[in-house]
Amino acid sequence: MSAQTAVPDDEITISASALRTLGDQMQRFLLEYRFAMQEVETKLAILREEFLHMHEYNPIEHVSSRVKSVDSLVDKLERRGIGNDFDDIRREVQDIAGVRITCSFIRDVYRLFDLLTQQDDITILEVEDYIETPKSNGYKSLHTILSVPVYLSTGRVDVPVEVQFRTIAMDFWASLEHKIYYKYDRQVPNSLTRELKHAAEIAAELDTRMERLHVQLHGEPAPRTAPLELKEIRRHIHPA
Repeated sequence: MSAQTAVPDDEITISASALRTLGDQMQRFLLEYRFAMQEVETKLAILREEFLHMHEYNPIEHVSSRVKSVDSLVDKLERRGIGNDFDDIRREVQDIAGVRITCSFIRDVYRLFDLLTQQDDITILEVEDYIETPKSNGYKSLHTILSVPVYLSTGRVDVPVEVQFRTIAMDFWASLEHKIYYKYDRQVPNSLTRELKHAAEIAAELDTRMERLHVQLHGEPAPRTAPLELKEIRRHIHPA
């Protein structure tokens, strides 16, 4: 006689077809974020091409991007206690798609922020200026959440994309910091934490000196969004 495994009364079973449907819906949901990310990349590619042809130098050193995998997104939803309603996910998790822009100088960070966010189909949802006010560990970057329209066969979808602006020095420091925290499973010894903070200060000094040299070669920097103006921008941010 074959043995049967009892199924607890409170266990919910999902059919293979239901799982497949949910998986298909998640893939389509993430596809919207991929399209939004590509929209931002296209805008940056146009700016980069214009600078290469019309200006003396290109402020965009490097652009990288990513969309969270299904597994990574599901893990985050579980950690934050968010269900599988896609409207809730879009509202609560705004870093599903991410674009990182690496610039030569601090002034380029603010200049590119201006050029990108002044486009009339971009809506600013959030701005955090960790360049003007670094995090306690020394981390510096300009963080933004931008809403980007995506036009599908079913109509328009407004999708949030996390866009980070850094200088080369900031990006190098953040990359090293990430590797150290990963190696120590976020339990970094105090001695290394102090060294990282000191390295962040050195990176900031390098940014200042290199920009000063650039100004000596090319003249005074063009007007840019200042931290005070970013505070004014925050007052007019559209709610998500």
